[in-house]
Amino acid sequence: MSDLNLQPNIPGADDFYASLLAAHEGLTKAESDALNARLVLVLANHVGDRAILDDAIAVAKTAG
Repeated sequence: MSDLNLQPNIPGADDFYASLLAAHEGLTKAESDALNARLVLVLANHVGDRAILDDAIAVAKTAG
């Protein structure tokens, strides 16, 4: 595994979660799914490290 950080690391995590939920308010399921997909791609681009992104995919697949 790479240096994927799985520890709490978001200042104001509850506020971020509230913002995320607010972004989905009023959206259909399809619109909400599309927003999530765009957000994943924006954040993946920001991370930019393919090894970390691959590790994140692996963790996400086993966490659900």
